[in-house]
Amino acid sequence: MNETKPTAAPRYRAMNFGVTRVNLREGADGVRYLQADLPLGACARRVTDFLVHWAEVQPTHPFLARREQLPGGGTGDWQHLSYAEALTAARSIGEALLDRGLSAERPVIVLSENSIEHGLIALGCLYAGIPYCPVTPAYATASQDYDKLRHVVATLTPGLVYATDGARFGKALLATLDDNVEVVLGQGRIEGRATTRFADLRDTVATEKVDAAMHAIRPDTIAKFLFTSGSTKLPKPVINTQRMWCANLQQIAQSLPVFNEAAPVFVDWLPWNHTFGSNHNFGITLRHGGTLYIDDGKPTAAGIAETLRNLREIAPTVYFNVPTGFEMIAEAMKTDAVLRRNLLSKLRMFFYSGAGLSQPVWDSLHATEEAELGERIYMATGLGMTESAPSAMFVNSADVRAGDIGVPVPGMTLKLVEVDGKTEVRYRGPNVTPGYWRSEQATREAFDEEGFLRTGDAVQWINADDIHRGLKFDGRIAEDFKLSTGTFVSVGPMRAKIVVAGAPYIQDAVLTGINRKEVGALIFPSPACREVSGLGPDASMAEVLASAPVQQRMQAILDELARASTGSASRVARALLMAEPPSAEKGEVTDKGSINQRAVLKHRAALVDALHDGTAANILQPQA
Repeated sequence: MNETKPTAAPRYRAMNFGVTRVNLREGADGVRYLQADLPLGACARRVTDFLVHWAEVQPTHPFLARREQLPGGGTGDWQHLSYAEALTAARSIGEALLDRGLSAERPVIVLSENSIEHGLIALGCLYAGIPYCPVTPAYATASQDYDKLRHVVATLTPGLVYATDGARFGKALLATLDDNVEVVLGQGRIEGRATTRFADLRDTVATEKVDAAMHAIRPDTIAKFLFTSGSTKLPKPVINTQRMWCANLQQIAQSLPVFNEAAPVFVDWLPWNHTFGSNHNFGITLRHGGTLYIDDGKPTAAGIAETLRNLREIAPTVYFNVPTGFEMIAEAMKTDAVLRRNLLSKLRMFFYSGAGLSQPVWDSLHATEEAELGERIYMATGLGMTESAPSAMFVNSADVRAGDIGVPVPGMTLKLVEVDGKTEVRYRGPNVTPGYWRSEQATREAFDEEGFLRTGDAVQWINADDIHRGLKFDGRIAEDFKLSTGTFVSVGPMRAKIVVAGAPYIQDAVLTGINRKEVGALIFPSPACREVSGLGPDASMAEVLASAPVQQRMQAILDELARASTGSASRVARALLMAEPPSAEKGEVTDKGSINQRAVLKHRAALVDALHDGTAANILQPQA
């Protein structure tokens, strides 16, 4: 009799997790409270304490680096900014900002992609105790009406706006700013408007005044404002205090001790107008005396080449990205030996956020790692939001599957509440915002009667028999909807199933069918469809999706999903393949690269109607 040998557990590159156990307390009416069995350690008083410390301990160590921006486009060699240089510039810029009488009532707006100058403006504001707000450049470049930028300006009433380039941002600034708002430019000019050079701020002589302002900063001092993405509504201004940011950096350090072991090296594109790129990645770099190499690439067909170029040169110790970026990197590593060797050489951990990472991409990364290294790299993730600065939970085991989000960070309490047949997770802790700036009603609505932040995120136990494994994501409660039969459709898990079943041909999907009798889907294809179509690079995406090989592949995926469904709420009854990718200008895709279900449904309402009334062309329906 032949015995089947048990499969050996995969070997991982060594990494420790800080939170290994949790405490669960039962409350009234079925409410439960979950905390880490690890107290929160001492937190810094202000973010710039880290800058001052590292400028003294390792003054020449590089803090930020970015490739030189060449005239006419393209990038050159890396340019570095040391910790000592960053502190000197922050003091000078902070002095200049104090001279202008800026404050929370008249803060600084930063309109720029990630850059050394952007980082210095931010540090100058932080050092002087003047709140700033990094705003997505898309509000000024992709938009034609500037509605969201105008809303940001009206809400914050800035006293100063920094923009990288007058030619690029001038039209938007002229359309949205009053004459009494000072405009500082990294380069160029704006016809008909007086402006200040960024170099003038940096050349200001720092005095004891700016140091006194820094020492006067308190935990409740507002560090920055970060606007939520704003899908179908205007974005909300989230107050970020010094306490929030410092507490969360301590929570991250205790949850993921890998950052304490050596100065981290990051190669990162994630935008600083978003909490993942700024509070998390920029903040971790500063907290631990690391180096952040600014990646001017992006996880897009046009931008991924720059990212891969950077990763062939700079070996990160931890690498952050969104699922779309990991999908592209996983594919590139299959054939690029230099990329594989350099990216994996010093890497301790991959980390994704922003959306769910499909298991096939996860498996592909592990296969490449095992072939190159003989071991796997941890793929970590968690859950958080702008209002929690951002991290609230992290996975705490190598045994992780797509959708797992893990256990709470030290010092945070999770409240688990039954809402519409799901379990909503709510947050309370030192890293949670006090509210939305100048938005009293939105603030009241955001918190429950116990002061817990309502997240709208639904969760389940990873393993109900082992609560120390933590939680997994169960979708956004607000995204779920009812069919006309009264049956609830759980959007998050169903979208994840479509992406997994459709890998590598489906990048994402948006579910339709609100108040209709069956579920539909708008399917966004991945670049792999072009390869399977057999058509050349000049063929349009519409031609690619209409080709027989792609239609057959998608039909097979839809049939398999139908066979696995358990009822109308889990069965995709009709689908359309989207030749037009999600639009950042319309809010269909966020700065992080994740898709926005509500925005897609809003802007493609006519297409959704045509899908469900049967008038759309090339509707796919399961044959199973």
